[in-house]
Amino acid sequence: MLFRYNAWANRLLFDAVVQLPEEQYLRDLRSSHGGIHGTLQHIVWAEHLWLNRWLRKPNPTVPQGKDLPTLAAVRTRWEEIEAERGNFLAGAADRLDETIIVKPTTGGEYVHSFGEMFRHLINHSSYHRGQVVTMIRQLGATPPNTDLIRFYRP
Repeated sequence: MLFRYNAWANRLLFDAVVQLPEEQYLRDLRSSHGGIHGTLQHIVWAEHLWLNRWLRKPNPTVPQGKDLPTLAAVRTRWEEIEAERGNFLAGAADRLDETIIVKPTTGGEYVHSFGEMFRHLINHSSYHRGQVVTMIRQLGATPPNTDLIRFYRP
């Protein structure tokens, strides 16, 4: 269910930022990843990174999604990741306690269960979506409500 929420919230955010003028979408707002574009690049890159770890594939070749120059490219990559992750998750329900070794891009080595990694990914994307919501407000536009409780309500 949390991955359904994540997909729903990401779609709302993509639908909202596509309404912004390109200059605003690309503007450096001095947030943790620059602006809206940099933050969406980061969210998509991180979701790709974690999926590759679960599938035991190499890290994405370009860090932080810097190979995604436009909103359309970011959204297309996210949709590809979402589809591949859906296939993986279809068989993952009984693997929540299974652990794998994770080697962060910043160094070190850690053992995490799939349950821990799944919750981390949802939390990470939610955190950065909140930053994008703030940036949308700073630009004078109205952001979507991507809160989990909103997802539960009709």
